[in-house]
Amino acid sequence: MDAKTPLGPSEPIPAVPHDIMPNRGWRTARGEPSLANVFGSIRVAKGGSFWRKLAAFLGPGYLVAVGYMDPGNWATSLAGGSKFGYALLTVALISNIMAIILQALCARLGVGSGRDLAQACRDAFPKWASWPLWLFAEIAITATDLAEIIGTAIGLNLLFGIPLEIGVLITAVDVFVILGLQWLGFRWVEAFVVALLGVIAACFAVQIAMADPDWGAVIRGFAPTVDIVANKDMLYLALGILGATVMPHNLYLHSGLVQTRGYGDSDEDKHEAIKLSTIDSTIALCLALTINASILILAAATFNKAGKTDVAELDQAHAFLAPLLGSALAPTLFGIALLCCGLNSTVTATLSGQIVMEGFINIKVAPWLRRMITRMIAIVPAALVTVWYGEKGTGQLLILSQVVLSLQLPFAIVPLVMFTASRAKMGVFVAPRWLTMAAALIAAIIIALNAKLVLDFVTG
Repeated sequence: MDAKTPLGPSEPIPAVPHDIMPNRGWRTARGEPSLANVFGSIRVAKGGSFWRKLAAFLGPGYLVAVGYMDPGNWATSLAGGSKFGYALLTVALISNIMAIILQALCARLGVGSGRDLAQACRDAFPKWASWPLWLFAEIAITATDLAEIIGTAIGLNLLFGIPLEIGVLITAVDVFVILGLQWLGFRWVEAFVVALLGVIAACFAVQIAMADPDWGAVIRGFAPTVDIVANKDMLYLALGILGATVMPHNLYLHSGLVQTRGYGDSDEDKHEAIKLSTIDSTIALCLALTINASILILAAATFNKAGKTDVAELDQAHAFLAPLLGSALAPTLFGIALLCCGLNSTVTATLSGQIVMEGFINIKVAPWLRRMITRMIAIVPAALVTVWYGEKGTGQLLILSQVVLSLQLPFAIVPLVMFTASRAKMGVFVAPRWLTMAAALIAAIIIALNAKLVLDFVTG
């Protein structure tokens, strides 16, 4: 049977045996599967062609890709393009390669161990260690939600003139959109995300066509240059782009999402599932690179070319696009893309929140309640700051949310590399040594860069 929409809302998901995967090196046995309500619900054609099977696996990678184009990424790309033109495109490329490798490990962990990252931490570490890890993960998801609220509110303000404090409150309504999509089936959730990503890509394609960048300079921008190291300001922005690349919730999210596919229980089936899931995430992250590079190219072709080298805020970019491109359509497209980005991010925050809560402490909460709790925790500080400090305050709050995410990153990325490198835990699905070494180096670089960004924030 080919890939299709998962079981309907009235059809129960078949029970999954807990003894499919031997205990191996895990401290405790595997419990209920990740995202149990949609576990294995998207069927894969057993005897189908490679392309039919790949079609069944396409989807989770696009939900993961959303995390690589959040408002924090937009801000660094705008700043880099406006100040240094196309030179930092090479940094965007390197950071994307890092992301591809780490997300490949997430797919390997989810399929090979039958656990998402949260469940793996629970089953590998004692409670005194796993409970603090759960708390850190929840704080990170709240920080992620905070950034999404701010991005969505700014998008509503730019497009419709809605005051930021009202826009923040409107973001609470998105819970009903997400719940409706989940009720229809997981393929509808994926289709929603892919559709919005398509809108974002189309918006930037039109804006770049208007800007008419120097394509020779664009191509040269992807080549490494010593100027990035020699120029302190350029180095700092490069560190910002690299440091904001990997979001902790994406690691939990991807390791759970890959298990929505019904890929079978044999080692051969799982090896194939790992390969196809990795192809899915690689394709999706290439799309994320395209969009992030588009933001930087747009900034370089407009702001840098016009001598406006200090554009870093989203509302600044929106205001300058119309006079520079001579069209009122450009800022509208920018606002639409930003709003779509915020809406997309709410989907991934909901799912990663469910994975983290159920995986770490095995507590099940109704999806609507889980979503409302997370959103209300994030809305309160966002609303207070917008009321008292306005746009400047939201910008500072956005920076703070990125710092919180940076602090959480080691507690997600280090266990991921540890688990996938362990033959005792992964068996025949253990990561190749070269992949483990590459991931460990990437983890060390990203953690060091995030530590520097946090230090810079603390020291002003």
